[in-house]
Amino acid sequence: MQPFTAAVVQMASVPSDPVATADKAAARLREAAGRGARLVVFPEALIGGYPKGASFGAPIGMRKPEGREAFARYHAAAIDLDGPEVACMAEACAATGVFAVVGVIERAGATLYCTVLYFDGVKGLVGKHRKLMPTAGERLIWGFGDGSTMPAFKTDLGTIGAVICWENYMPALRMHMYHQGVTLYCAPTADDRDTWLPTMQHIAMEGRTFVLTACQHITRAAYGAAHESALGDDPDLVMMRGGSAIVSPMGRVLAGPDFSGETILYAEIDPGDVMRAKFDFDVTGHYARPDVFELVVDTRAKPAVREV
Repeated sequence: MQPFTAAVVQMASVPSDPVATADKAAARLREAAGRGARLVVFPEALIGGYPKGASFGAPIGMRKPEGREAFARYHAAAIDLDGPEVACMAEACAATGVFAVVGVIERAGATLYCTVLYFDGVKGLVGKHRKLMPTAGERLIWGFGDGSTMPAFKTDLGTIGAVICWENYMPALRMHMYHQGVTLYCAPTADDRDTWLPTMQHIAMEGRTFVLTACQHITRAAYGAAHESALGDDPDLVMMRGGSAIVSPMGRVLAGPDFSGETILYAEIDPGDVMRAKFDFDVTGHYARPDVFELVVDTRAKPAVREV
């Protein structure tokens, strides 16, 4: 495999307008492709929005009417996988040949999922990963994924997989991704804390994989007046400050972290660095101890209703 350019897009969504967000993301994708990027990673919940600071009116034992209204609005801003937002991103990937990893809020009936979509420049939408474990208040608004959407994709760039935000703190999930041979480990996130980059460096070292993490940079003004914000209502308030980055398989930061605003970060990826790094540490190979530890992964879909 030859070296290539990868990019992470740090941008704000238009939380109430998924079509506008998809158009904006497609423009950023074309911009990155114009700079030579062949893999482009976008933030968690970009299309559909990450409702930072909202509580959806749900004290313990209660659901307030205003919270129900907030959820109805959020559900309306989510996307269907056969909708125009997906078509827009697929078209941009087809026009540029880029492989893209995009965070969305997926609508499945009345339930929403925090999902990553994988777009191949030739094949279009090739798969998805639903977040297995929403964190804290996210469980009010998002359903739980199951083991059927934890894919990795072999491409001419390497093997691409994605783990969303605090899923990256689940050691068993990381181990499953390493087992699938992921060399381009994508981590869309909403975590903009100083502790996030060391986590990404640890994962790069643990999996001997490139790590590409993208977070939004978004202000209070983007959310509109109807959004409940525990952080305050100053239009200039930064709700998520970015921190996107690209890390090498030996933990070296190749790009970022950036906290300055919306931007695109680029790095030259040498696929040969993965094998060089695994010389002395292959966590699911020669550095494993299957005689002591064994991980069993259930990759079956778990629908609530099955017709036989």
